[in-house]
Amino acid sequence: MFLSNISKFISAYQYGQASDETLIVAKAAFLDFIGVTLRGFKEKPSQYALMTMGEIFQGNLNFDLEASIIGKSDNKTDVLTAGLINGISAHSLELDDGHRTAQMHLGAIVFPTAIAIAEAYDLSGEEFLEAVIIGYEIGIMLGQIANPQHRDRGFHSTGTIGTFVAGAVASKLLKLDTDQIINVLGLCGTQAAGLLESDHSGSMGKVLHAGKAVYNGILSAFLAKNDFIGSESIIEGNEGFLNTMVYTNNSLTKNNHNLEKSLKELKEIKFRDIYFKKYPFCRHLHSAIDTTLKLRSTIGDEYLHIESITVKTYKTATEHNNYSPKNIEQLKQSLPYAVAISLVCGEVTVDKIDELIKYGLLDAHSEVTIVKHIKSLASRVVLVLDEKLNSLYPDKRPSNIVIKLDESFRNGIFQNITLIPKGDYENPFELKELLEKFRVLNPDFDVNNLVIIDNLEKEQSMIKVIETLNGGL
Repeated sequence: MFLSNISKFISAYQYGQASDETLIVAKAAFLDFIGVTLRGFKEKPSQYALMTMGEIFQGNLNFDLEASIIGKSDNKTDVLTAGLINGISAHSLELDDGHRTAQMHLGAIVFPTAIAIAEAYDLSGEEFLEAVIIGYEIGIMLGQIANPQHRDRGFHSTGTIGTFVAGAVASKLLKLDTDQIINVLGLCGTQAAGLLESDHSGSMGKVLHAGKAVYNGILSAFLAKNDFIGSESIIEGNEGFLNTMVYTNNSLTKNNHNLEKSLKELKEIKFRDIYFKKYPFCRHLHSAIDTTLKLRSTIGDEYLHIESITVKTYKTATEHNNYSPKNIEQLKQSLPYAVAISLVCGEVTVDKIDELIKYGLLDAHSEVTIVKHIKSLASRVVLVLDEKLNSLYPDKRPSNIVIKLDESFRNGIFQNITLIPKGDYENPFELKELLEKFRVLNPDFDVNNLVIIDNLEKEQSMIKVIETLNGGL
């Protein structure tokens, strides 16, 4: 059985197997997670979810197992609530890490799960990193097995596959045996949920997917710890995850080689392949933003003379075609607005987006000049499916942008292309760039507190680590 092999991997994997490169990336991902989650906690989805959980539990914070909500250092809560809120916060800004071919956000699942249990049981930094590496590996493997078919059927992998990831992380930290881990993953599979309609319609359901995946994974682990039985065939069974949510016409038998191949490659840790995000927009828009900013450096403030903007890109990117976003969730999925903001502002940051929204960017009408310019340019953006570029997806996420100026500039044409956006391992962030991202998101944070991440494997108390990182504000 497929889960049996995964279970053995989770149970047997040891910290000592990790390469230096894997540990460096794991620590960088942890730093990035803390940065986006601290700021993300201030966003409406996290605050609404926190208020809701407070109503359900009537403010009772007295639990045997306690964990921190990142961004709220005055008290702790239960592990399920902490995992839920931290997962939502991590995904709220659209700045959390991800993986190109697995097509999911991993840090928003792995770290909230690992923090909740490692802190509750005061485990060591080495145990924490061990579980983090396992979570990324399992998530990348399952994501690559399921996608692009899973996504093409309308499922959001961060919510669906993320549930398995959270279960794997929780299983390792709870030191479950192989039979218990099978039950954990079996229970995760029947709770795996997340529909892309929530993403593209611009709802808070997208960030709920991350929080709920963490919640369900932790719940599954504790249930299995107490002998609650899950389905061992939940992945490849006739009515299991792959046959119902990935392949059509019960075609799993044609794809069994993918499962066998993936299991053989499971120990080849792919952690370095994750990407870090520079802009608070959906990843599918990032190559277009990169390209636009390159062109903006040439055009400068002459964007008022732009007659047309053609964005040639791959199919999935062209589907982000909202020309009149009504809320910030819709805005983060709008390619026309991402391009227009890049041209007018020359930067795409959380603070700039917040400022533009205050000026009326999402209102039907605004008299603020900069907003009027953005809306005008967004209306001139034409999205074109380019078959050559589409053939490069998902190994690359390319965008070719052509900007034509008006007669006063002799109908000048400017063009540029980006094949892989900033942040992928072929076009990586330097550590100083990740630190700058952290500082910009959290200007009041004492960055000296981040030093504890450098030697995380030597720390014997994750309570100390989390309280240090959560107390930096």
